[in-house]
Amino acid sequence: MNLNIRRATLEDKPEWLRMRYGLWPEADFEILQAEQDRILNDPMTPVFVLERPDGRLAGFIEAGTRKYADGCETSPVGYIEGWFVDEDLRGQGYGHALVRTAEDWARSQGLKEMGSDTWLDNDVSIKAHLAMGYEEVERLIHFAKTL
Repeated sequence: MNLNIRRATLEDKPEWLRMRYGLWPEADFEILQAEQDRILNDPMTPVFVLERPDGRLAGFIEAGTRKYADGCETSPVGYIEGWFVDEDLRGQGYGHALVRTAEDWARSQGLKEMGSDTWLDNDVSIKAHLAMGYEEVERLIHFAKTL
């Protein structure tokens, strides 16, 4: 199947939101939705979508810049903020194609490094990152306490 990767538009918001919620199901749905306009209006936080031949979306990558990222030596760096491919298309190279698109965007901005993160127990994401040449640089567990 030949799928197209392109920059997200306002018309993509409903399907992009579906996938954002699939990636972050514990997040507040309304917050995920509210973030979309801010992201789309910021040229430094591009969203690229994977489009099926019938026009439906099948994946996305949200990229951006950060002042620094663990394991990176330059500043600022490109960063993968969110990355999702529908289950029926996983393992076919579409996720890699989305990441390459985000990396190409970062290079076009003059950035020299790309960072990313995932949960400690997300073995699929860890393996995918490693397969694309990313190196694990740190493991971290966050703590909180209500006072």
